[in-house]
Formats: sequence, structure tokens, C-alpha cells
Amino acid sequence: MLEMIKEINAVINNFVWGIPAIVCIIGVGLYLSIRTGFIQIRKFPLAMKKTIGKVFEKKEARSGAMTPFQAVCTALSATVGTGNIAGVAGAIAIGGPGAVFWMWVSAFLGMCTKFSEVTLAVHFREKNKNGEYVGGPMYYIKNGLGKKWQWLAILFSVFGVFTVFGTGNATQVNTISTAINSALLNFNLISQEQVTISNWIIGIVITILVGIILLGGIKRIANVTEKLVPFMAILYIVLALGVVIINIQNIPGVFRDIFYGAFHPAAVTGGVVGSFFTSMTKGVSRGIFSNEAGLGTGSIAHACADTAKPVEQGFFGIFEVFADTIIICTLTAMVILCSGVPVTFGADAGAELTISGFTSTYGNWISVFTAVAMCCFAFSTIIGWGLYGARCAEFIFSSKIVKPFMVVYSLVAIIGATVDLGLVWSIAETFNGLMVIPNLIAVLLLSGTVFKLVKEYFKKPEKD
Repeated sequence: MLEMIKEINAVINNFVWGIPAIVCIIGVGLYLSIRTGFIQIRKFPLAMKKTIGKVFEKKEARSGAMTPFQAVCTALSATVGTGNIAGVAGAIAIGGPGAVFWMWVSAFLGMCTKFSEVTLAVHFREKNKNGEYVGGPMYYIKNGLGKKWQWLAILFSVFGVFTVFGTGNATQVNTISTAINSALLNFNLISQEQVTISNWIIGIVITILVGIILLGGIKRIANVTEKLVPFMAILYIVLALGVVIINIQNIPGVFRDIFYGAFHPAAVTGGVVGSFFTSMTKGVSRGIFSNEAGLGTGSIAHACADTAKPVEQGFFGIFEVFADTIIICTLTAMVILCSGVPVTFGADAGAELTISGFTSTYGNWISVFTAVAMCCFAFSTIIGWGLYGARCAEFIFSSKIVKPFMVVYSLVAIIGATVDLGLVWSIAETFNGLMVIPNLIAVLLLSGTVFKLVKEYFKKPEKD
């Protein structure tokens, strides 16, 4: 049965992430960048001012909404996860070091794509029966493109419901169990034979915690993410920078492998990864898995923000992709490549490869801290994607489905702790690609609205 699922998924995955999809992702990002005058570069200082500055605001959000900072923390909680840790490791293992270069390319264009998604989500959002702001691709399709495109909104929501169980939950729990078990094994607290029992315990505990938070509603989600995200990001960045500094002499060679390997992967991987296209697709697909630019999912959280300025909230989209991929994913790549840990090119890899980069530099004791950081990353992602899935389910059915969905979503953590990593990643990657298609069609068709909103925003005198 599993073999059949693998074969079917491989066929769909190859189609979804084939040349047309990559051209579409890169093409839409490039088109939006050109039409906005490369706003991600031109207005980068302003974007940082408008986003990082919100960290220090003590503003309370109205009922049914989040503060702009809580919204970005919720979105970041979903993006800064296993894509940054296991995803980067998998991209390097399958696509070679050159995959990192293509991650950067997708991130550069993705900044503008995500800016557009967030701007559209806030502009076309609405309030549900509970008085909460709801928005995202399904709503900007519905309210921006009209009834004749309703099928596209439903298609996105259906893909979204299926995607959250793999991308948002199972792969995250798998990373948590890998990190915890690595730490326990390093300190001889469990044996290899006890890992299965440990996985079950981890899955049950996560199920309970996720259920408590998600069933508490949007305010509880916001309160958890605004505290968890800054802590986990700072902890991970400090640990990763330490690896880079200790192995600073290897950095020139690492960058050479990244840039040269992007176009000549065989020369860097010893012929194991010989396809330029493999390197590019893995870099782009895992980059999107990490920063979600093109998926549209992050805009679902931003639509909850208590703001009347769509473009200003859109700046958070630029900030997110920059922080997620340019900073954190790059640091993960440096941890793996400059630490000198052996990489089995052509074979799937996950969080264990990143953990090896840390332990080979610091020693086994660091596995405790890496386990904490990775658990925070993955757990926050489960929370963020729980909100996304609930919004997609609510759009298809009604708000009555939200709590039952949250319960089912929480229970998936038990499955995620015990299944095969490679299959879960492949299925998650496939559904990510399926979500990209309806979202990018909508963003492209509504790009005129984005350009109009940008033009109007910069015509008005700036007011803080």
C-alpha cells in the first residue's frame, strides 16, 4: 500500500513541480517585482521600519483581531519551522549545495509575491459570524474576482485542508521527535529500541498541547506565538552563528560550492546530483515550503491584523521572507556545509543532518539546546498551520466545522510522530505545489489591484 502511495505521489509531484510550475513561480514573482519597481529592494528600509518597529508597540487589538505584530508572529510561527531545518537539509542532500542558491532566488522574488498576497488579503478580507477577521487567497478570489471564480477559491481551500495535515503537522512532529530522541540518545537516556515508545509519548503530548491552544481561539494563538517566535528565532540564530564563526575558514569554500553547484551540481556532489534542474527544483520547492511565498497561506494570518492599511501590512510579507529564508535558512545551510559533516547526496535527509552540524562543532551537549530550538520551531508551525487549516475548512463549510477540525488536526500529531519521514515530506511537497497553482493565478489576475494600492499608499503623506 505504501509503495503504491509513493508511486502515485511521485507522478503528481513530478508534474506539479515540473518546468511549468517553476516557470510560473519565478515568472509571477518577477512580473510583480518589475511592476512594483522591485519594491522589495526600493522600499526595503521602509519595510524594516514599519515591521521591526511594531515589536515595540504596546497596542491592544480590537475584538476578533490581532495586533499587526501578533499577526506577523502567527505567520512567522508557521513559516519558521521544519522548512528551515529539515527542509534545507533535504534540499542540500537531494539537490546539492547549489540548491541554496535557488532558495535565495525564490526568496528574492518571493518577497514581492508575499507582499502582494498580504496586501490583497487585508484589502479583500471580511468578518465571520463570530466577529473575527477572515481572509487569505480564498477570500481575495471570492471578493476580488467574483462568483465565476468561486471554484478556484474552493479548490485552494480543499488543497489547504489536506496540506495542513502534512506540511503543518506531521512533518513538524516528525522533526520534534527526531530532535528529542537525538538528545536522549546522545545522553544515553534511552536506547535505540525505546525510540518507538518515545515517539508515541511525544505524539500524545503534542496532541494535548496543540488542542488546548487552538481550541482557545485566535487570541490564545496570538498570545502564544508572539512570545514563542522571538525566543526561538534568537536562540537558533545565536547557535548557528557560533557554528559559522568557529568554522569561519570554511566559508569561502562553502559559497563557492553554492554558486558553482547551482549551475554545475555534478562537479560539487561528485556526480551523484548531475541535474541542474534537480538542484533548481529542490531549492525553489523547499524555499517555498519554508517561506510560503506563492502558497498564500501566510496572508491568512495577516488578514486577522487590526490595521486599515493593506500595503503597510504587506511590508510584513517582505520582512517574513527575508527573516525566514535569507537569514535563518542560510544559517542552517552554513551549519551543514561549513561544519564538514558528511552529506549523502542523492538520499533524503532531515533534521538529523542539521543536528549533526551542531554536534560536530559544539559536542553532544549542544543537542539539548538544538532540541529546544527545533521543538519551538516545529511546535509554532503546528499552531500557525492549525489556524490556516481551520480558515480553509470554514470557507468550504461554515464556522461550525472549526472546533471539530481543530480536534482532528491535533490528533494527527500522533501519526506524525511515527510515520516514514521521506513519504511525509514528499506528500507535503506535492500538496504545497497544488496550493501554489490557484493562488498564483489569483495573485496574477489581481495584480492590478496591488499596483493601484501601492500607488495610492505612496501618494499620501506618511503618517505613523
